[in-house]
Amino acid sequence: MVGTIGTQTSAGSKMAAMDMQNALPSICPNGINIPDGNGVQACCVADFYIGKTVFITGGTGFMGKVLVEKLLRACPGVHKIYLLIRPKRGQNAHDRLQQLLCSPLFDHVRKERPNDLGKILPIEGDITQPSLAISAKDREMLYDTVNLVFHSAATVKFDEKLKLSVTINMLGTQRLVELCKRMTHLKALVHVSTAYCNCDRKDIDEVIYPPPIDPEKISSLVDVLDESLVDSITPQLIGNRPNTYTFTKALAENWLKQHKGDLPLVIVRPSIVLSSYSEPVKGWVDNWNGPTGIIAATGKGVFRSMYCKIDKAADFIPVDMVINLMLVSAWKVAANPAPGSGDIPVYNCVSGLKRAITWKNFVDLCFVYLRKYPFSEVTWYPGGSVTSSRVHNTLCRYFLHYMPAYVLDGLCWITGKKRIMVHVQSKLTKAAACLEYFTTQEWNFDDTNVRLLNQSLSESDRRDFCFDASLVNWHEFIESYVLGIRRFIFKEELTTIDKARRNLRALYWQHRLVQLIAVMSLWHFLALRHAPLRQFWSRALRVMVHIVRMLPF
Repeated sequence: MVGTIGTQTSAGSKMAAMDMQNALPSICPNGINIPDGNGVQACCVADFYIGKTVFITGGTGFMGKVLVEKLLRACPGVHKIYLLIRPKRGQNAHDRLQQLLCSPLFDHVRKERPNDLGKILPIEGDITQPSLAISAKDREMLYDTVNLVFHSAATVKFDEKLKLSVTINMLGTQRLVELCKRMTHLKALVHVSTAYCNCDRKDIDEVIYPPPIDPEKISSLVDVLDESLVDSITPQLIGNRPNTYTFTKALAENWLKQHKGDLPLVIVRPSIVLSSYSEPVKGWVDNWNGPTGIIAATGKGVFRSMYCKIDKAADFIPVDMVINLMLVSAWKVAANPAPGSGDIPVYNCVSGLKRAITWKNFVDLCFVYLRKYPFSEVTWYPGGSVTSSRVHNTLCRYFLHYMPAYVLDGLCWITGKKRIMVHVQSKLTKAAACLEYFTTQEWNFDDTNVRLLNQSLSESDRRDFCFDASLVNWHEFIESYVLGIRRFIFKEELTTIDKARRNLRALYWQHRLVQLIAVMSLWHFLALRHAPLRQFWSRALRVMVHIVRMLPF
């Protein structure tokens, strides 16, 4: 059925697409001419997508959703968008697509051009299977119709087992390339990597570095060895890299360099991707990955300490800027494809050199807005800090994370409720440990290619497809980020903020009272052991009692 839907393109729609293409001016205002299949010149980024058929992997993921929405909203001339979707939890590809389109992310398109949602069609498949598990009929349709491919499917779990990480991030890329090489009208293949795939270096240029180990050898090794054995040798295989994610992304880049052939390929490397900066809605985020889960837990009052080098730069990039760069890079590589096995254009999509923010400033701003826009049902007053001392962090983890968790779970056990807090703290501890490598170091990312690409755009394209990280206002961004977590992760409306603030004020005084009792208890314990302290404590109590008596109650 998927193949049937994908191939039902009327002659009238084809003629309409050709008429739109023929209506374009022959010379681009910014001096870049991009030939399409009919020899017509597209004058801007949006016009380039007129009549184009797009195939996307990872379209149901965080970045993939934003990519699909941006294509529909900013490139209304796009012809079809095929999404590779695997059946999941009893839902087939069609069901999962309908669920995706119900997201508030598509509210603008649903309101302004609801019929355009019909341009999105599912292709049932699986990135982990041979030929991507796409039916022969659908493959033939893709060979004949697809013009642009965006490959964003990946496992982003830092602690993923190496066998699965290789299967998805590397073998999945290889299988996609095999598919792309048979696409007769392909103009661009955009591969999404990560800025940290070469994190074993401090200075990272926009080039593909030599592989830590031959990708083919890793594929063979993972294929023949038992998973338990692969797990046991994983630390030796990944070497100086912190996890299997960055390791397999580096392998995938090197495999692409060796086997891309004549494909018009470009690689986009985002750093730590957070919520949207401005579009389609500020603060859009729909997953717990990266710092988001930690911030959400901090806002709920259950996470209070993190190991971090506070003066190090935190390299964040809004998701909408990454998507804009992907769309523009496809437009660019279609104009200037590398001949044969020439160099692959690489774009480091980062903020560090342009608009640096330290981890301390990031955390401080998060606290400001977590208290300004508190979440509902907060367990304790949001507080805590980042620390450069492992000892301090360990003590905080036991006394501020696990001890309260055991107390709360004990109360739940007494009252017959489900005990979850210790489990939650274990997951948060694991997530924080995965981030430590990135919160204790910083890198010098070169982004010359990104800046040159931005300069080559017309003013209207710079506005409509903005990926200039120097324009980011961190105060505004983090405010919208916290509001986005509140709205899109916890599903809390703005109308609940006043009630949440009242609850937070009560929690604040409870927090201070507990601190006061703790300090007085500690002091009293010490005073009982030392005579001078005991005498001082007695005098202090008399003074406090005298002051209280003088108060006009």
